[in-house]
Parts: sequence; structure tokens; C-alpha cells
Amino acid sequence: MSRAVVVAAPGRHTLLVRDRPEPGPGEARVRVAAVGICMSDREVYDGHRAPGYVRYPVTPGHEWAGTVEAVGAGVDPALVGRPCVAEGFRNCGTCARCREGATNLCVAGYEETGFTEAGAFADHVIVPARLLHLLADRADLRAAALIEPAAVVAAAVRAGTPRPTERVAVVGAGTLGLLAVQWLAAHSPAELAVIDPRTARADLALGHGATHTAAPEEAMASAGRYDLVVETAGAPSTAASSCLLARRGGRVVLTGMFGPGAVGIDPVHLSMSQLEIRSVFGASSTDWQGAVAAFQRGVLTPGALVTHEFPLEDYAEAVELVGSGDPKVGKVLLRPER
Repeated sequence: MSRAVVVAAPGRHTLLVRDRPEPGPGEARVRVAAVGICMSDREVYDGHRAPGYVRYPVTPGHEWAGTVEAVGAGVDPALVGRPCVAEGFRNCGTCARCREGATNLCVAGYEETGFTEAGAFADHVIVPARLLHLLADRADLRAAALIEPAAVVAAAVRAGTPRPTERVAVVGAGTLGLLAVQWLAAHSPAELAVIDPRTARADLALGHGATHTAAPEEAMASAGRYDLVVETAGAPSTAASSCLLARRGGRVVLTGMFGPGAVGIDPVHLSMSQLEIRSVFGASSTDWQGAVAAFQRGVLTPGALVTHEFPLEDYAEAVELVGSGDPKVGKVLLRPER
């Protein structure tokens, strides 16, 4: 048997018990060890996910790690028993964007595990075997559940091209922000500031490689200071303020997911400062490879970000914590294996 959380419609969910799903041709069935809950999952439950980017009823869960339990026709049976994670975007692999390596920008239509396809808030998840990334046999699967947000950070760092001795700022001290700090610290910056109005959250960054922290109003006193600014918060004002923090000719990477009402970037400041601005939507296959390698080599230690763990039965309590505003809440996991 196999359990799965199913969100039938915004605000309505149930824990179903059913037969184990069977992998079809080209697919793998993975037993889920741990799965993270992020704000996107909260949006699915609350009904705030943008139209076209969710399909109800759905089993959420796109940040996960587990062990291959069975494979379908055409898949190497040697995968069975291997620890793994998997890319969420069900890209076509043949369109122009996929063929140039931007698999996260596939133009064949949006399909993603946990949003339009059944995800990992379950004992088992079915995924295309071609999207699997294998881990070391004794990998910490609790920590590996955060490789998905780490892949987004990999995309941001690759876009930002950090260089040794630069002044770098990370805006936001959530999961993405703290993972970005870990990754950027490995690039030997002269200064690595973390900017967040939540003092307790910002101070956590000091244990991950940040040189100092600041509240937004303090940071603006140093506007124009940073060579590279990596925005991870997705708050209404952080795209605009991140551009003000960058020096003339500096670089800004927008990683947070912005909602309606976000403040626009001043085009006069943009042109006068000759800023290089990049945005990130998810992660490509290349970025997933980079995140897995960084995890396996110890560059990233995402397990330290986990603060709460719940069984599947306590999904409602777990999702309520996410986005609660409590600075003591970091990454929240569901642990189906328990």
C-alpha cells in the first residue's frame, strides 16, 4: 500500500491510502525518504498559485529525496536501490530551449512534479527515469531533500559569476538565501553581507559563511557598494532595492518568485548605472548536476537548515508553519519513511 496527501482544491486535502503506483515505460518508482515544504506548496494549498502552474487535484511535493524501488520498461534495472533526487520540470528535451540546455524554459508546455503531476508528499513518487540524479550510497537523504532549492541557487550563482575578493550581498535569509550564502562563501568574497529585516534569520547566515548582516534600512546606507547582489526573498520591494545596492556596472540576480504588486525597477537608475540584471526560473539540468556535485563534495550542507520534521499524517500542521512568519521556522520536512 502507499499513502499520499491529495489537495483536492484550495484548502481541502486528504490522506489517501491506495495500491503502490506502478512505473510505466521510461519511469521509476521512488520510495520517498524526505520532502521539503516551501512557499510554493503553501500557495498550492491556499489557492494562490498562478493559473496554469497547478492542476487540482494534486499531490504536492517537489523538493525530495528517496531510493529507487522499481523501474518500468526500458529503464536500467541497476537503478533499483539507488538513492536519488530528480528534476521537477517534465521538459520535452527536443524544443529549441531544451536543446540549448535551458531545460527549465521548455516551450512545449509547463509540467512539473508536485504542481501538475503527482509529487512527493507521499510514500512513493513516479518520475521519468531520465530526470533522476543519483547520490552516493550512504547519502543523507534528509539533507538531500534540499537539493531542489540548491539547484535554483546553482542557477543564480552561475548567472551571477562571482569572483574572488568581490563584495557580495544576499537579500533574504530564507532557505534560498542561506544556501546562496554557503555557495557564495566558497568563491572567496572579500565581503558577504546578508540583508533581512528578521534579525534572528539574518544572524543564522553568520554560521554559513556570511561576514555580516544588516536590516534593509541599514543596507541602503551602503547603496551602490556591492559587485554582486543575489536577491532570494521575492518580497514586493526587493527587486528594486537589490538594484540600488549594486555598484555602477555591478550585477544583480533575481531569484525570488515575485507576486502581483511588486515594485518595479527604476529604468533611469538601471540605464545610468549600467547594471547587468539576470533572473532565475527554476533550474536547468546543468544546474541540477552542479547542485548534486556541490552536495556530494560538502560545499553545501543543507541539512543544517532543517528545523521541523513531521509524518505525512501531520501535513496540515506542517504546511501551516510554512509562511507563518516565525523566525524560528526554517526548512520544514515531511518524513514519509517514518
